[in-house]
Amino acid sequence: MKHPLALAALALALTSGVAAAQSPAVAAAAATSATSETPQSRWSNVATQTLAAGGVNFAYRELGRHHGGTPVILLNHLAAVLDDWDPRVVDGLAATRHVIVFDNRGVGASTGSPANAMEQMADDAILFIDATGFRQVDLFGFSMGGMIAQEVALKRPQLVRRMILAGTGPAGGEGISTVAGVANYDMLRGLLTGQDPKQYLFFTRTARGIEAGKAFLARLKERSQDRDQEIAVAAYVAQLQALNAWGRKAPADLSTITQPVLIVNGDDDRMVPTSNSVDLARRLPNSTLLIYPDAGHGGVFQHHADFLPKAIAFLSR
Repeated sequence: MKHPLALAALALALTSGVAAAQSPAVAAAAATSATSETPQSRWSNVATQTLAAGGVNFAYRELGRHHGGTPVILLNHLAAVLDDWDPRVVDGLAATRHVIVFDNRGVGASTGSPANAMEQMADDAILFIDATGFRQVDLFGFSMGGMIAQEVALKRPQLVRRMILAGTGPAGGEGISTVAGVANYDMLRGLLTGQDPKQYLFFTRTARGIEAGKAFLARLKERSQDRDQEIAVAAYVAQLQALNAWGRKAPADLSTITQPVLIVNGDDDRMVPTSNSVDLARRLPNSTLLIYPDAGHGGVFQHHADFLPKAIAFLSR
């Protein structure tokens, strides 16, 4: 979460009462970068690149290109940019997979006006994926990214091979329309206590959860050069509007999503209540549910050592 006081104050005011082979496109973009991926590249130092599509210059990073196969596209959470992905998770996946992470339209270093609807964000994700030249991808959506992933699978089912949905829920799910209140409250709480809001939003307040949060936040600082631009207030507010609308939307028929899906969460998610993960598992016909104890919204980050082998095995099938 960036600019906690400014984001929270403006968002509270504005949202009050608001209802494959190697892709030629990606290969060409990589070739033009003087600091493109090397065997020593990690999430802390891999180059940030841009890919033009539909009038937008999408900022992205990729690792593990040499592995080939179906790439894994990572879809980010509320208020997040490239540097908000846990390096252990990205590097862990890239040890065996081709991983691509991008900023959506108007977020971070990507150009354009930010979308204020989940359906628009899914359209932008499809636009970016099509521009890479890949005909099929795996999706790993965290929180809001998991909602975007669902929309992508509904809009373009042939584009998606497998999905990992972490800390997320379905349209109309319990508590999703009130995410803005939870996020803004914890931003202000973080400001008053001198802590990063993610410590409250992503982790439990038990001793184990607090220590996991500190370790996660330290990992986010490992990249010291070529960091992404922080999210703008307008983009954050647009995302809150999208979450509010998604939470009030009529539930979709998820039985049409027949791809294998791994659903992951902590047992005490304050942002997107864990009951939503259970609901997703019930409604997605080919799903597996993984719930971590004494963990919150960021369960995949807290338990990355256990999650990664399971995720890699799932994606390798």
